[in-house]
Amino acid sequence: MADAEPMQVPVPGGEKRACPALEEEVDHSSKRPRVQKDEKNGGGLSHNLPQDEGEGSEAEEPELLEEDGEVEAVGSGEAFAEMMKHGLTELDVGILKFVSEHKGFSGILKERYSDFVVHEINKEGKIVRLDDLSVPEEVEVLTEEQKQEMERLQQFKNKEDSVSIEVADYTKEKRTLVHKAIKTLFPGLETKTEEREGKKFIVAYHAAGKKALAAPRKHSWPKSRGAFCHFVLYKENKDTMEAINVLSKFLRVRPNAFSYMGTKDKRAITVQEIAVLKITAERLSHLNKCLVNFKLGNFCYKKHPLKLGELQGNHFTVVIRNITGTAEQIQQAMTSLRDTGFINYYGMQRFGTTAVPTYQVGKAILQDNWNEVIDLILKPRPGAEKGYLVKCREEWAQSQDPEAALKKLPVKRCVEGQLLRGLSMYGKKNIVTAFAMIPRNNRLMYIHSYQSFMWNTMVSRRIEAFGLKAVEGDLVLRGGTAYILSAAEAETHSIQDVVMPLPGFDVIYPTHHVGKGYREMLSADNLDIDNMRHRVKDYSLAGAYRRILIKPSDVSWEVINYDDHRVSLVHTDYHLHSIPSSFNLEGKYRALGMEFSLPPSTYATMAIREVLKMDTSIKNQTQLNTSWLN
Repeated sequence: MADAEPMQVPVPGGEKRACPALEEEVDHSSKRPRVQKDEKNGGGLSHNLPQDEGEGSEAEEPELLEEDGEVEAVGSGEAFAEMMKHGLTELDVGILKFVSEHKGFSGILKERYSDFVVHEINKEGKIVRLDDLSVPEEVEVLTEEQKQEMERLQQFKNKEDSVSIEVADYTKEKRTLVHKAIKTLFPGLETKTEEREGKKFIVAYHAAGKKALAAPRKHSWPKSRGAFCHFVLYKENKDTMEAINVLSKFLRVRPNAFSYMGTKDKRAITVQEIAVLKITAERLSHLNKCLVNFKLGNFCYKKHPLKLGELQGNHFTVVIRNITGTAEQIQQAMTSLRDTGFINYYGMQRFGTTAVPTYQVGKAILQDNWNEVIDLILKPRPGAEKGYLVKCREEWAQSQDPEAALKKLPVKRCVEGQLLRGLSMYGKKNIVTAFAMIPRNNRLMYIHSYQSFMWNTMVSRRIEAFGLKAVEGDLVLRGGTAYILSAAEAETHSIQDVVMPLPGFDVIYPTHHVGKGYREMLSADNLDIDNMRHRVKDYSLAGAYRRILIKPSDVSWEVINYDDHRVSLVHTDYHLHSIPSSFNLEGKYRALGMEFSLPPSTYATMAIREVLKMDTSIKNQTQLNTSWLN
């Protein structure tokens, strides 16, 4: 099998330039088996927990950790390639089979992050797009000049201690709107009405001096306006958690003021809907002047936030560069993807990118082997890493002193930092409590990774044994409940109906010999299939069901000729870069451009793998990309 997924080391996307004060403190406190919908991890972690690409989730909102040690932050391309020598391949995580008959061909995935574009599909089934940067029209009662004067007053940049607006010709209703507009748009300002020489003025002023700007009062929010401003976020080369961190920092609100339906991949251009509590569209729109590689638009006010898992899926636009396939091969591959689909494997992102797979940590957690958990996360490992992480690991290996190792980390809010902090606070005799310093969702990703490894392995065995047809002993879902097929019933079902379980205490297993392999595989890992409850409730696995095959919708494709691998071949919602109006039809290189839609918790890279019949691991794609660039 050939190799694929080149994640070249990207130039980090710019984040910001100087931005006007946007302060407004908002305090927003906000088990039955089922078809699997992934839980997602948050943010860039130095242990490189998996990050799904544009998939939706039903996970609780992860705490946001600071980015540290991401594979893209390693430094030079050579260092990244060295790191990936010790990474995982598809064979390592049970990804073994294909469903199509065509001959595979090579190509480079994600040579540029703009080669991978994800649009969310909302709960109404509509593809979310950024196509309107305007602020919703409410009754405009302040002129631009008046707004500028108010802003200067708010920031104590005005020579006077108040700003007056003549309202002699205004109705009472319009004067009320002026009062509300000033208080809404410029927290910290108060208003009053004065009469001078027979004329009425509305006067804006600071009621509590400079303290009002530092801690503005909870100003009124119009009752007629929904409490949540929904908007479309377009971002480049940032995952959703990073983006929320950036927005919350600029708006001076807590990250949990934001809600969303699913997290999106970092190395991509993604478009998704976000909601935020009691922040005006105008303030959000101001961020377009301050942030690089972000655009916000399609603003509207609603009474409700967004919920994780509400989306119907994601629409992908993917460019695979430097393809070698013939026109016939491409036609066969894409037709098979459209008509048959692909094996619904958990993609490589699920298992981490370093020499220590996340599923190994998950297995140790389930075994209640906490010393092994600590060792796997903190021990020195082969491959390139940031220098301070290397020193931190070396210190831990030599001294086993969490405080000494922690001093080697300039950034503490990474997995290693959180764990070391826990060990220094609670000691090595309270490892379970120390481990809980890592945010819950990140901890759960380890055991979900182990479940995913099991699922991939058993599905490969199932397809090896029975091919692409339903057989006696297979499982199908009826009203969300798993049901075992008889021989006669199997004749009336297709492989599209068949599900396989992720192991847990609340699922049943296929009754054929492959289903019995679950018990054998768990036993080999010193785990008991009949006792999947853990003494720590968080780590008890209920299990879930997942379809073996997925058939994408809205599938289309084209071959694109090009000369310059630095030029984007995708027309995006918002052109942050120079994009050609047309491509060179005589270009010496060829790329395959494809579009398709997938339900939540499915991996676009697994669909692409089926087309190319290549290993999509970063390890193999890095090797392919390095040889192509050289």
